Amino acid sequence: MDVEYTTRVHKEGRLYVAHAQEHDVSSAGASIEDACSHLREAVELFLEEAERMGTLTAILEEGGYVRVGDEWRPPQVLATERTRVPVGSR
Repeated sequence: MDVEYTTRVHKEGRLYVAHAQEHDVSSAGASIEDACSHLREAVELFLEEAERMGTLTAILEEGGYVRVGDEWRPPQVLATERTRVPVGSR
């Protein structure tokens, strides 16, 4: 079974941090490619452990996945935006 996920990458100091939004799993690397590769491994291990523990279905459903036959369909990303809000005294 393959499970798709959405990756968001940002930079923290010298490292790139990749985050799998649906699973709230992150990893880092010296390049975007390294961070994404490390994230893929982390997500695989996370899902394998969830399957071993018998919690995979609950985790996928909590992440917004829908089961259609033998396939888990990821949640559809409808929009992404950067928003600014004031913080502190005005």
